[in-house]
This record gives sequence, structure tokens and C-alpha cells, in this order.
Amino acid sequence: MNTSTNTTTRWWWVRHAPVRVNDGRIYGQTDHPCDCGDEPLFTALARQLPTDAVWVTSTLLRTIQTADALLAAGAVAPEIAREPAFVEQSFGDWQGLKYAELQETRGESWHRFWLAPAHEAPPGGESFVHLMERVAPAIDRLTEIHRGRDIVAVTHGGTIRAAIAHALQLPPETALAFSVDNVSLTRLEHVDGPGLGHGWRVAGVNYMAA
Repeated sequence: MNTSTNTTTRWWWVRHAPVRVNDGRIYGQTDHPCDCGDEPLFTALARQLPTDAVWVTSTLLRTIQTADALLAAGAVAPEIAREPAFVEQSFGDWQGLKYAELQETRGESWHRFWLAPAHEAPPGGESFVHLMERVAPAIDRLTEIHRGRDIVAVTHGGTIRAAIAHALQLPPETALAFSVDNVSLTRLEHVDGPGLGHGWRVAGVNYMAA
């Protein structure tokens, strides 16, 4: 494989810092703040991020606060764009319920890794498949716009699982088995070149800086 003619666009996916004000309740697209108080973790992660990258967050406060905390810890971002397509899955009428309450009402249909099977949409919400369908085109669009660049995307657990599924062409239910912890780093790379087509490779998933 002739790598000299390849162009690589590198995605650095960061999940937002933990939300602690939800009192054990499902929040989904509820716009809660997050806890960015773990300074050593943010400093360690900031050191891992490229210094000449395009930055993007979702429109929800917790991703914006996380990006700001990374900048305060030494990361470099000339500007940060907001991408509405990268917001977390909407859990509709389930938002505001306690996790234990939902588990009790759903019984055997409770999902071991997520709140619902990939194709199930909560009342008034969207399914994980719907999330994938809005995340994938945004990834393709930004990959084309910023071809050959580094892209730091501070988003959500569901969004990052959708990005992994898009890169590896995984079935939606399989993607839900990935662990994506708060303030973890997932790296995906899009490679293309003349006569070689294009494709994705995975450089790392759920890495915690130390």
C-alpha cells in the first residue's frame, strides 16, 4: 500500500465530563452542566490532543464546558464550532425518570448496556438507529470539509458509539456494547488516496489519559 499519496483525517472523540446534578435520573438531551473538577485528568488529556486541530462540540452545555476545561488545562483550539447533529440521543418521556424506575417498569426488556434496544424509540424520543442516521452524515460532511486535518469532537457517549458504528459499519446493536467513559478519548482515522478508495481505521477506543 503506497502511503505517500494517502490523506488521513484524524478524529479525536472526547466524551463530556460526568453529570452529577441529575439525581440518578435519565437526562439524554436535558441540558445539565457537568463536573470538570478533575484537573489532573483534564491536564493529562489536554497533553494528548493535537495543537493544530479543528474543534467541535454538540450544542449541549456539558460538552461546551468540557471543551472549555480542556482549553484551561492547556489544550489549543483557535475556535470551537457547535454541531447540532452531535447531541445525545433523545430519550423523550424517559428523561427525568430515575434509572431504577425505568428498569422496574421495563422488567425483562431492560437493556444491559443502554436504555433500550437500538431500534426502539422511547415515547417522544428517538432510537439509537435514529441517532446514527443523524451523526453519520455530519461526520462525512466534516471529514470532507476538513480533509487531512485533526478534528477534536467533544460530544456524548451515544454519539461516539454512533461514530464507531459508522467507521466500522457495525450493526447498531453491536455498537451499544462499546464502553465510552466520561472524559475518555476515542480515535478514528479516515484514510483516502488516488486509486485506493477510502476507509476508516480505529486507533483507540475509550482511552483514559494518565
